[in-house]
Amino acid sequence: MTEAWSARRLQLLRELQLRGTIAAVAAALSYSASTVSQQLAQLEKEVGVPLLQPDGRRLRLTAHGEVVAAHAARVLALEEEVRADLDALAPSVGTVRIAALQTAARALVPRALDLLAAERPGLRVEVSVVPPETGLFEVEARGYDLAIAEQYPGHTRPHRPGLDRELLGVDPIRLAASPASAVASLAHARDAAWVMEPEGTAARAWAVQQCRAAGFEPDVRYAAADLLAHIRLIQAGHAVGLIPDLAIADEDARVRLVELPGSPHREIYTSARTSAHASPAVRAARAALAGAFAERRPADGPVPLPG
Repeated sequence: MTEAWSARRLQLLRELQLRGTIAAVAAALSYSASTVSQQLAQLEKEVGVPLLQPDGRRLRLTAHGEVVAAHAARVLALEEEVRADLDALAPSVGTVRIAALQTAARALVPRALDLLAAERPGLRVEVSVVPPETGLFEVEARGYDLAIAEQYPGHTRPHRPGLDRELLGVDPIRLAASPASAVASLAHARDAAWVMEPEGTAARAWAVQQCRAAGFEPDVRYAAADLLAHIRLIQAGHAVGLIPDLAIADEDARVRLVELPGSPHREIYTSARTSAHASPAVRAARAALAGAFAERRPADGPVPLPG
């Protein structure tokens, strides 16, 4: 009789397919690199064909390895679907792990935790504040169960295989300036110093395109992933920036908001593995986040120019 393949070792192969290195797999799963290597070598013996081959100092999957890794993904998904079905019949205490972008962590998560405490008092909720790119990758790799992410107009995020999307809502974006600033439109900000998110982010690419559409190249003097840092620089009169409402609504942000052409907004959505879509814990977390989004206090509208 053919020996059954170890589900745990299949998971390690799938992790290697996603993460690319033995060291990354070991770090993600709290194993030693030698343990991961030994387990993958044992899986090769179980399967009976080469799954890995050297590629410089790294290992990469062979064609056979890619086939087996795809099978591993299906096995893991099926197991998760069964667990979700069992939990639906008799909900367990359980844990839901959420990766949240920074603005959602500040503006939505505290209220969502209140709602979850009332609806599912036994549910353990773990939240990490990470960039959307990281959160979405780690949901696919099973590091988290749910990600809160965003996408900007004209900058749609790639759809990761095996992940769904549910829209929480739209978040208006406006030009923010200090209360003493005379900037009255995006075009009037051509000579101002700007604060934006770091290069390589969707938010930065979108903001630069808005300035270019208004006829100028922004003078980006400050770059920060923390939107609260943006707000503080803007309040102090050192910069202007394009700020979404969620970053302002729950802050004592003394800034003046100016509408942008076309009243743009970003989409805030949650993403989970399709195999966990029916999980009561994931559904409860999504419902609580949707409730928190619906209750949020909008940022104040545009304020008249000083004087």
